[in-house]
Amino acid sequence: MRLRSLLFVPGDRPERMEKALDLGADALILDLEDSVAPANKAAARGMVADFLGRADRRCALFVRINPAGSADSDEDLDAVLSAAPDGIVLPKAEGARSIADLRHRLRGRHVPILPIATETPAAVFRLGDYAPVAEHLAGITWGAEDLPAAIGAAASRDDAGAYLPPYQVARALTLFGAAAAGVQPIETVYPNFRDLDGLKRVAEAAARDGFTGMMAIHPMQIPVINAAFTPSAEAVAHARAVVAAFDANPHAGALQLDGRMIDAPHLKQARRILERANP
Repeated sequence: MRLRSLLFVPGDRPERMEKALDLGADALILDLEDSVAPANKAAARGMVADFLGRADRRCALFVRINPAGSADSDEDLDAVLSAAPDGIVLPKAEGARSIADLRHRLRGRHVPILPIATETPAAVFRLGDYAPVAEHLAGITWGAEDLPAAIGAAASRDDAGAYLPPYQVARALTLFGAAAAGVQPIETVYPNFRDLDGLKRVAEAAARDGFTGMMAIHPMQIPVINAAFTPSAEAVAHARAVVAAFDANPHAGALQLDGRMIDAPHLKQARRILERANP
Protein backbone atom coordinates (compact mmCIF):
# COMPACT_ATOMS: atom_id res chain seq x y z
CA MET A 1 0.00 0.00 0.00
CA ARG A 2 1.52 3.31 -1.10
CA LEU A 3 1.34 5.82 1.76
CA ARG A 4 3.05 9.07 0.79
CA SER A 5 0.31 11.27 2.21
CA LEU A 6 -2.30 10.50 4.87
CA LEU A 7 -4.86 13.22 5.52
CA PHE A 8 -6.75 13.44 8.82
CA VAL A 9 -10.47 14.14 8.42
CA PRO A 10 -12.77 14.63 11.44
CA GLY A 11 -15.14 11.71 11.80
CA ASP A 12 -18.11 13.99 12.45
CA ARG A 13 -17.68 15.96 9.20
CA PRO A 14 -19.02 13.74 6.39
CA GLU A 15 -18.99 16.61 3.90
CA ARG A 16 -15.22 16.90 4.38
CA MET A 17 -14.78 13.17 3.91
CA GLU A 18 -16.52 13.32 0.54
CA LYS A 19 -14.43 16.25 -0.67
CA ALA A 20 -11.23 14.68 0.63
CA LEU A 21 -11.56 11.73 -1.75
CA ASP A 22 -10.50 13.99 -4.63
CA LEU A 23 -7.59 15.78 -2.95
CA GLY A 24 -4.87 13.39 -4.12
CA ALA A 25 -3.97 11.88 -0.75
CA ASP A 26 -2.91 8.25 -0.77
CA ALA A 27 -5.03 7.67 2.34
CA LEU A 28 -7.59 9.43 4.47
CA ILE A 29 -7.58 8.95 8.24
CA LEU A 30 -11.20 9.24 9.36
CA ASP A 31 -10.68 10.38 12.92
CA LEU A 32 -12.75 9.23 15.87
CA GLU A 33 -10.21 10.36 18.47
CA ASP A 34 -8.82 13.85 19.07
CA SER A 35 -10.77 15.83 16.46
CA VAL A 36 -14.16 14.61 17.73
CA ALA A 37 -15.61 16.01 20.96
CA PRO A 38 -16.80 13.39 23.48
CA ALA A 39 -20.41 14.38 22.97
CA ASN A 40 -20.14 13.78 19.23
CA LYS A 41 -18.33 10.43 19.24
CA ALA A 42 -21.42 8.23 18.95
CA ALA A 43 -22.70 10.23 15.98
CA ALA A 44 -19.24 10.26 14.40
CA ARG A 45 -19.06 6.47 14.48
CA GLY A 46 -22.24 6.25 12.48
CA MET A 47 -21.04 8.86 10.00
CA VAL A 48 -17.72 7.08 9.46
CA ALA A 49 -19.37 3.69 9.06
CA ASP A 50 -21.87 5.13 6.58
CA PHE A 51 -19.11 6.80 4.57
CA LEU A 52 -17.03 3.61 4.48
CA GLY A 53 -20.04 1.73 3.19
CA ARG A 54 -20.78 4.04 0.29
CA ALA A 55 -17.53 5.77 -0.64
CA ASP A 56 -15.89 5.28 -4.01
CA ARG A 57 -12.48 4.28 -2.65
CA ARG A 58 -10.22 6.36 -4.82
CA CYS A 59 -7.74 6.28 -1.93
CA ALA A 60 -7.26 4.09 1.13
CA LEU A 61 -9.64 4.78 4.01
CA PHE A 62 -8.18 4.34 7.48
CA VAL A 63 -10.00 4.96 10.76
CA ARG A 64 -8.26 6.31 13.85
CA ILE A 65 -9.95 4.73 16.81
CA ASN A 66 -9.68 5.83 20.43
CA PRO A 67 -6.88 4.37 22.60
CA ALA A 68 -7.05 0.72 23.60
CA GLY A 69 -8.56 0.10 27.01
CA SER A 70 -11.25 2.73 26.64
CA ALA A 71 -14.93 2.06 26.13
CA ASP A 72 -14.80 4.38 23.14
CA SER A 73 -12.23 2.14 21.47
CA ASP A 74 -14.44 -0.94 21.60
CA GLU A 75 -17.45 1.03 20.39
CA ASP A 76 -15.38 2.45 17.52
CA LEU A 77 -14.47 -1.04 16.33
CA ASP A 78 -18.02 -2.33 16.74
CA ALA A 79 -19.25 0.50 14.53
CA VAL A 80 -16.73 0.47 11.69
CA LEU A 81 -15.38 -3.06 11.22
CA SER A 82 -18.36 -4.34 9.24
CA ALA A 83 -17.82 -1.47 6.78
CA ALA A 84 -14.33 -2.81 5.97
CA PRO A 85 -11.89 0.06 6.57
CA ASP A 86 -8.60 -0.27 4.67
CA GLY A 87 -6.66 0.23 7.88
CA ILE A 88 -6.88 1.13 11.55
CA VAL A 89 -4.75 3.87 13.11
CA LEU A 90 -3.97 2.92 16.70
CA PRO A 91 -3.13 5.85 19.00
CA LYS A 92 -0.93 5.40 22.07
CA ALA A 93 0.40 2.09 20.79
CA GLU A 94 2.99 0.44 23.00
CA GLY A 95 4.79 -2.13 20.91
CA ALA A 96 3.94 -5.59 19.62
CA ARG A 97 1.66 -6.44 22.54
CA SER A 98 -0.70 -3.60 21.69
CA ILE A 99 -0.86 -4.79 18.08
CA ALA A 100 -1.58 -8.35 19.19
CA ASP A 101 -4.33 -7.06 21.47
CA LEU A 102 -5.93 -5.09 18.63
CA ARG A 103 -5.66 -8.07 16.30
CA HIS A 104 -7.67 -10.08 18.85
CA ARG A 105 -10.30 -7.36 18.96
CA LEU A 106 -10.56 -7.32 15.14
CA ARG A 107 -12.29 -10.71 15.44
CA GLY A 108 -10.47 -12.44 12.62
CA ARG A 109 -10.61 -9.60 10.10
CA HIS A 110 -7.29 -8.83 8.41
CA VAL A 111 -7.09 -5.04 8.63
CA PRO A 112 -3.64 -3.39 8.41
CA ILE A 113 -2.73 -1.39 11.51
CA LEU A 114 -0.81 1.88 11.63
CA PRO A 115 0.38 2.46 15.22
CA ILE A 116 1.15 5.95 16.50
CA ALA A 117 4.06 4.63 18.46
CA THR A 118 5.52 7.42 20.62
CA GLU A 119 2.61 8.93 22.55
CA THR A 120 3.46 7.49 25.98
CA PRO A 121 6.81 7.18 27.77
CA ALA A 122 6.58 3.38 27.74
CA ALA A 123 5.92 3.40 23.98
CA VAL A 124 9.33 4.89 23.24
CA PHE A 125 11.00 1.84 24.79
CA ARG A 126 8.89 -0.49 22.62
CA LEU A 127 9.83 0.95 19.23
CA GLY A 128 12.23 -1.88 18.49
CA ASP A 129 9.84 -4.76 19.07
CA TYR A 130 7.34 -4.48 16.19
CA ALA A 131 9.06 -7.03 13.93
CA PRO A 132 7.07 -10.05 15.25
CA VAL A 133 3.81 -8.35 14.21
CA ALA A 134 5.10 -6.71 11.04
CA GLU A 135 2.74 -8.67 8.78
CA HIS A 136 -0.18 -6.87 10.46
CA LEU A 137 1.25 -3.36 10.03
CA ALA A 138 0.69 -0.74 7.35
CA GLY A 139 3.69 1.13 8.76
CA ILE A 140 4.74 2.91 11.95
CA THR A 141 4.26 6.58 12.66
CA TRP A 142 4.90 8.88 15.59
CA GLY A 143 3.63 12.03 17.24
CA ALA A 144 4.94 14.69 19.59
CA GLU A 145 1.70 16.15 20.91
CA ASP A 146 0.74 13.74 23.73
CA LEU A 147 4.24 12.86 24.91
CA PRO A 148 5.20 16.26 26.43
CA ALA A 149 2.15 16.22 28.69
CA ALA A 150 2.88 12.63 29.69
CA ILE A 151 6.41 13.47 30.87
CA GLY A 152 5.67 16.91 32.30
CA ALA A 153 7.45 18.88 29.56
CA ALA A 154 6.45 22.41 28.65
CA ALA A 155 6.92 22.01 24.89
CA SER A 156 8.16 19.67 22.18
CA ARG A 157 9.59 22.40 19.93
CA ASP A 158 11.91 25.36 20.37
CA ASP A 159 11.02 28.94 19.42
CA ALA A 160 12.08 28.31 15.82
CA GLY A 161 9.76 25.32 15.54
CA ALA A 162 12.45 22.63 15.62
CA TYR A 163 11.95 19.56 17.76
CA LEU A 164 13.74 19.56 21.10
CA PRO A 165 16.18 16.70 21.77
CA PRO A 166 13.78 14.25 23.47
CA TYR A 167 11.45 14.34 20.47
CA GLN A 168 14.30 14.11 17.98
CA VAL A 169 15.12 10.82 19.74
CA ALA A 170 11.51 9.62 19.43
CA ARG A 171 11.48 10.47 15.72
CA ALA A 172 14.77 8.70 15.06
CA LEU A 173 13.70 5.60 16.97
CA THR A 174 10.48 5.48 14.97
CA LEU A 175 12.52 5.47 11.77
CA PHE A 176 14.83 2.73 13.01
CA GLY A 177 11.98 0.71 14.52
CA ALA A 178 10.08 0.73 11.22
CA ALA A 179 13.22 -0.28 9.33
CA ALA A 180 13.88 -3.09 11.79
CA ALA A 181 10.33 -4.36 11.27
CA GLY A 182 10.53 -3.93 7.49
CA VAL A 183 7.54 -1.58 7.29
CA GLN A 184 6.95 1.97 6.11
CA PRO A 185 8.09 4.79 8.45
CA ILE A 186 5.57 7.65 8.32
CA GLU A 187 6.52 11.17 9.42
CA THR A 188 4.24 13.00 11.83
CA VAL A 189 2.13 16.07 11.00
CA TYR A 190 3.39 19.60 10.41
CA PRO A 191 0.93 21.68 12.47
CA ASN A 192 1.33 25.07 10.75
CA PHE A 193 -0.71 24.25 7.66
CA ARG A 194 -0.33 27.74 6.20
CA ASP A 195 3.47 27.48 6.18
CA LEU A 196 3.93 25.48 3.00
CA ASP A 197 7.58 26.47 2.66
CA GLY A 198 8.27 25.09 6.12
CA LEU A 199 6.31 21.97 5.29
CA LYS A 200 8.37 21.50 2.14
CA ARG A 201 11.61 21.67 4.13
CA VAL A 202 10.35 19.22 6.74
CA ALA A 203 8.90 16.77 4.21
CA GLU A 204 12.02 16.80 2.05
CA ALA A 205 14.19 16.27 5.14
CA ALA A 206 11.98 13.35 6.16
CA ALA A 207 12.31 11.76 2.72
CA ARG A 208 16.06 12.30 2.85
CA ASP A 209 16.24 10.61 6.26
CA GLY A 210 14.32 7.54 5.10
CA PHE A 211 10.66 8.21 5.86
CA THR A 212 8.39 7.13 3.03
CA GLY A 213 5.36 9.28 3.77
CA MET A 214 3.84 11.90 6.06
CA MET A 215 0.55 12.64 7.77
CA ALA A 216 -1.32 15.85 6.98
CA ILE A 217 -3.91 17.96 8.76
CA HIS A 218 -5.03 20.18 5.86
CA PRO A 219 -5.75 19.64 2.15
CA MET A 220 -3.21 22.32 1.16
CA GLN A 221 -0.45 20.10 2.49
CA ILE A 222 -1.15 17.14 0.19
CA PRO A 223 0.59 18.30 -3.02
CA VAL A 224 3.69 19.36 -1.09
CA ILE A 225 3.90 16.04 0.74
CA ASN A 226 3.28 13.96 -2.38
CA ALA A 227 6.01 15.82 -4.23
CA ALA A 228 8.51 15.35 -1.41
CA PHE A 229 7.95 11.59 -1.21
CA THR A 230 7.85 10.94 -4.95
CA PRO A 231 11.34 10.28 -6.35
CA SER A 232 12.42 12.87 -8.89
CA ALA A 233 13.02 11.95 -12.53
CA GLU A 234 16.75 12.41 -11.92
CA ALA A 235 16.70 10.08 -8.90
CA VAL A 236 14.77 7.44 -10.86
CA ALA A 237 17.17 7.68 -13.82
CA HIS A 238 20.17 7.26 -11.54
CA ALA A 239 18.55 4.34 -9.74
CA ARG A 240 17.89 2.61 -13.04
CA ALA A 241 21.50 3.15 -14.05
CA VAL A 242 22.73 1.62 -10.79
CA VAL A 243 20.51 -1.44 -11.21
CA ALA A 244 21.51 -1.79 -14.86
CA ALA A 245 25.20 -1.63 -13.96
CA PHE A 246 24.88 -4.48 -11.48
CA ASP A 247 22.64 -6.48 -13.82
CA ALA A 248 25.40 -6.26 -16.41
CA ASN A 249 28.01 -7.29 -13.83
CA PRO A 250 26.21 -9.73 -11.51
CA HIS A 251 29.38 -10.98 -9.83
CA ALA A 252 30.84 -7.54 -9.06
CA GLY A 253 31.02 -6.33 -5.48
CA ALA A 254 31.71 -2.71 -6.45
CA LEU A 255 31.52 -0.75 -9.70
CA GLN A 256 32.18 2.70 -11.06
CA LEU A 257 29.28 4.81 -12.27
CA ASP A 258 29.61 8.44 -13.37
CA GLY A 259 33.03 8.63 -11.77
CA ARG A 260 31.90 7.31 -8.37
CA MET A 261 32.11 3.95 -6.69
CA ILE A 262 28.86 2.08 -6.09
CA ASP A 263 28.37 -1.12 -4.11
CA ALA A 264 25.65 -3.21 -2.46
CA PRO A 265 24.13 -0.42 -0.31
CA HIS A 266 23.77 1.77 -3.41
CA LEU A 267 22.01 -1.07 -5.21
CA LYS A 268 19.64 -1.59 -2.29
CA GLN A 269 18.84 2.13 -2.19
CA ALA A 270 18.30 2.21 -5.96
CA ARG A 271 15.81 -0.63 -5.79
CA ARG A 272 13.89 1.13 -3.04
CA ILE A 273 13.69 4.29 -5.13
CA LEU A 274 12.30 2.33 -8.05
CA GLU A 275 9.75 0.63 -5.80
CA ARG A 276 8.57 4.03 -4.56
CA ALA A 277 8.41 5.38 -8.10
CA ASN A 278 6.39 2.39 -9.33
CA PRO A 279 4.12 1.32 -6.46
